Amino acid sequence: MVALTAVSAAGLALDDRVLVGARIWSKPFKFSASFIAYSLSLAWMLSLLDRGRRVGWWVGTVVAATGAVEMLIITGQVVRGKRSHFNHQTPFDEALFNAMAVTVVILWLATLVIAILLLRAKIADRASAWTVRCGVALALAGAAVGFLMTQPAPGQVRGESPVVGAHSVGVPDGGPAMPLTGWSTTGGDLRIPHFFGMHALQLLPLLLMALTALAPRYARLADGRVRLRLVLVTSGAYAALFALLTWQALRGQPLHRPDGATLTAAALIACATVAATYRALHLPHTPAAPAAPAAPAHDGPPTVPHKEVETAA
Repeated sequence: MVALTAVSAAGLALDDRVLVGARIWSKPFKFSASFIAYSLSLAWMLSLLDRGRRVGWWVGTVVAATGAVEMLIITGQVVRGKRSHFNHQTPFDEALFNAMAVTVVILWLATLVIAILLLRAKIADRASAWTVRCGVALALAGAAVGFLMTQPAPGQVRGESPVVGAHSVGVPDGGPAMPLTGWSTTGGDLRIPHFFGMHALQLLPLLLMALTALAPRYARLADGRVRLRLVLVTSGAYAALFALLTWQALRGQPLHRPDGATLTAAALIACATVAATYRALHLPHTPAAPAAPAAPAHDGPPTVPHKEVETAA
């Protein structure tokens, strides 16, 4: 994927072709860069397994293989000047898209197996354990949004239309879009929750790394229970925001133009997150048991208690 990212970057610089409103090499560039982050995160999480490591090795290999097949198809279609996703224009294009659909399902199931293995793993630090578990669960939810994109858009008919499926909701693909991301600015875009959910796999571990790095400077963060609560609060807020972004996209609403309902839901999420964070940071500390006072030092013979003297007599 690192090599393909470099090739795609060269394609962006040298090839000025445009397809569906975007530079033709932008898709393999974004996909290969995303796979780098995804694979590194899964590799680190697999290293945390205390049992089922052989199963984890095989599942990780499946993830790598299916990702490679998917990128081979995407890049091959770019070379041909054809769109890779939702393309039913010819039997060959349809076969390639169907093959991609199979690889995505296999990759999702393989990630689900990794999530189950991590759920059963005995990770000593509870904050780390719940970081990886919540991260994988959110990544699975984000990846599942991709299945919504394959449904026929208005006016499309399976078996008849040359294109079946779309990223955008309420507007056709290829319209006005945000720079860099390519997300629609006139309608909803399912790529937004798809991206946000999948990259919980990196963002939640980064949060834990930041909390751990700050622990020596802030006493409260040195408490493992505080770090665990902050991880759980962040994961809950992340899940709520993911659900909000999915709801917004499905209503055909651009990300930068939320309506009153979206803003109200966002405000409720923000208030709940702030309140929960305050509660997590003000967790009462359990005082340590006082140490027993040391016996006074003396040079003479050991002192015998009065009762023992009487008993000896």
